[in-house]
Amino acid sequence: MTSIIKVNNLQNQCGANTINKCGTAITVGASGDTISLASGASQTGFGRTGTVDWDTTPKTSTFTAVSGEGYFVNTTSGAITVNLPAGSAGAIVSFADYTRTFQTNNLTITPNGSEKIGGVAASFYAETEGQSITLVYVDATEGWINTAESTGQPGLTAVFVAATGGTITCCGDYRIHTFTGPGTFTVTCAGNPVGSNSVDYLVVAGGGGGGFTTGCNGGSGGGGAGGYRESPGTASGSYTVSPLGASPAVALTVPATSYPITVGAGGAAGASPPSGPICQNAPAKGSNSIFSTITSTGGGGGGYNGSTVTGKPGGSGGGGGNGNIPSVRVGGSGNTPSVSPAQGRDGGDGVNPGSSEQGTGGGGGAINEGGDGGTTSNGDGGAGATSSINGTPTARAGGGGGGGNNPGSSPGGDATGGAGGAGGGGAGGSYPNNSPAATAGTVNTGGGGGAGGAGPSASNAGAAGGSGIVIIRYKFQ
Repeated sequence: MTSIIKVNNLQNQCGANTINKCGTAITVGASGDTISLASGASQTGFGRTGTVDWDTTPKTSTFTAVSGEGYFVNTTSGAITVNLPAGSAGAIVSFADYTRTFQTNNLTITPNGSEKIGGVAASFYAETEGQSITLVYVDATEGWINTAESTGQPGLTAVFVAATGGTITCCGDYRIHTFTGPGTFTVTCAGNPVGSNSVDYLVVAGGGGGGFTTGCNGGSGGGGAGGYRESPGTASGSYTVSPLGASPAVALTVPATSYPITVGAGGAAGASPPSGPICQNAPAKGSNSIFSTITSTGGGGGGYNGSTVTGKPGGSGGGGGNGNIPSVRVGGSGNTPSVSPAQGRDGGDGVNPGSSEQGTGGGGGAINEGGDGGTTSNGDGGAGATSSINGTPTARAGGGGGGGNNPGSSPGGDATGGAGGAGGGGAGGSYPNNSPAATAGTVNTGGGGGAGGAGPSASNAGAAGGSGIVIIRYKFQ
């Protein structure tokens, strides 16, 4: 039997099925009856049947879902994010893996504001090949429930970053990849925010070479440290970081792909030129180190004795020499090119009253500028930065010390070279004839090379900068 009820006129043609105009509830129809609503009648409160209307045009970029709709999502070209609508009881949306590529490029389903998915205020990650998901909004306590999965909430379980490359060590729940030379960091699983999906890093460039003099009574400047860049450490255990890990530095998210790693070599010490003034021997700048979007710049070479004694710019600047032209004896600029937080400091200035040869400048370090030369002293290298990213507090990127000069050739001067900065900076050599000799920046610290001590007749080589290092750390369990 078919019951025909004309709701808008409150007419009953079915005997036992009655409508009470004044009541708070209306009961219509019996088992097997068909109810037809008049045109324009409200269906509020009837709820959905648990199905959606499917949009058959696949989605290929970020979009916002509408309740009652289902979507085929094509992640062939990359991961896609879908934003859920504001939740209301009974709201329903569905998603399906159009090209069976969710395992390679995930679908991220993001709730509206602080709403939840499966009781967790976090995004849902669809990362299984061919996966289909149907979400129904229940209430503020649990939010959206995945009714398509009877075994729980896939995508809300903890998934952690997994990767290969470099020398791998562990520190509790954290994995550390150390690169002391070129290599590849290959992410095989991007993880998710419930587990981990970002990495901390330390990227140090090669240090600059120390200055070099030949047959001169005046000394040269120390090499600048390699640029030092570091994340805050909060992505992998809140270990102790240097001040250079402060905001706006951030951890890096790492989609599953390969990241070439460049570890910068230290700059060579100044070499005797084939011709020209014997005192003008330029040391080399260190080479850059690179991981993903992070580039640390090689340290600047130290200024050398003669008519061109300015320290060179770089991650940290080289120290100035003590030649006889006052306008060009200054230390080189650090943090060049500029990044924030700064990757290094300026080199120290050399000093020369115009005719005598006095103090040389130390190379800049990650934290401190290189020491200025004085009338009776040579500048020490600037201090580097200390981080525990590898599980042990370690200082890196110290500047090289300025070279000693002939104290008898002027009113003042100091025969002893400046000390290397904490963090691998090499000490400057001493007068006469670079004895004791300048020392190189320590390997894999990015320390600047010490400057050569002054003549008067021997070849007084500075020392090379130390090579850089790249360290990557993340939570893996």
